[in-house]
Amino acid sequence: MRSLACAVPLKEAEAARKWLAARHLIASGLETRREPDRVLFPLTEDPGSLPYPVLEADFEVRTQRATSYAELVQLPPDLHSLLPGGYDIVGDVVLVRLPDELIDHRAPIGDALLRFVPGSRVVVLDRGVHGETRIRSLETIAGSGPLSTTHRENGLSFRVDLAQAYFSPRLAGEHERVAQSGRDGEHLLDLFCGIGPFALTFLVRHPRSAATAVDLNVQAISLARENARRLRVEERLTLAEEDVTGFLAHAGAFDRVVMNLPHEGYKYITLVDPHVKSPGWLHFYGLVPRERSRTTTTVPRLPDEGTAAEALRSLVEPKGQAPKWTLKERREVHPYSPALTLESFTLEKT
Repeated sequence: MRSLACAVPLKEAEAARKWLAARHLIASGLETRREPDRVLFPLTEDPGSLPYPVLEADFEVRTQRATSYAELVQLPPDLHSLLPGGYDIVGDVVLVRLPDELIDHRAPIGDALLRFVPGSRVVVLDRGVHGETRIRSLETIAGSGPLSTTHRENGLSFRVDLAQAYFSPRLAGEHERVAQSGRDGEHLLDLFCGIGPFALTFLVRHPRSAATAVDLNVQAISLARENARRLRVEERLTLAEEDVTGFLAHAGAFDRVVMNLPHEGYKYITLVDPHVKSPGWLHFYGLVPRERSRTTTTVPRLPDEGTAAEALRSLVEPKGQAPKWTLKERREVHPYSPALTLESFTLEKT
């Protein structure tokens, strides 16, 4: 774009910029132009008297960075309001879930995310996790290439293949929290381990600890093994490609157990109970109904309803028996749907 300009020698450019800016003479919509021996500042008007020559020059129009990918999507107003506010980033892969009304517009939405998210290579539509092996149903809607990538969290690097094994970047804080809650020398059991971030983070943080990780998905176990080698903890990690029920039939006892199977993990709580040492800890992740309000108290309480609540209550409030378990902490991890939220429950066995 053609504009009036002030040509300033390089060594005087910063002082001139401050003087012009203080008088609101620099055209904000144009990029300053740097040449080998001078800087050209685009002007809003001819200041009348300057110790530098005023001339006309061509400038690049400054483009403002969008503050949201939604600003880059052209949709009718009634559909624009349905765009999800959030998305997940795993390495250089972006995952987005869309309501049914936006499925036919997935291509421009994917293109907007690809342009908006720095370092992104491919955008995929996430239709949810399915089956016993917990594989996401994914469709590439922008970019290209495989869905294997390297993901970093908490200072650690994991190899992830979203088309082959379960992984959620939303649990990064939980991976670190569970690791920090443990003690060096403990033996951790990670059930439904996926690529192993709970067990692997625990082993890195506690160099004298051991971990056993269990998953039915052969690809998940393979990735967990690869990540253990990358993090140099493979000698302290035992991997089991096995159904949890079959594994627990011959397993020993552990100091700390992680159960991350939000939809159906409650079915295994009573099976896990004998395999937690006393004293010991259980970190359970389950979906519970959203509550309109939660009583503010220093003492955590179980949800009022839901299958996860019923299963946990069988431990902390056993009928006709003295309780061995105490609910020590209850945390909301993230909203799951309009009706459900994913929560973590930390229980101590005494």
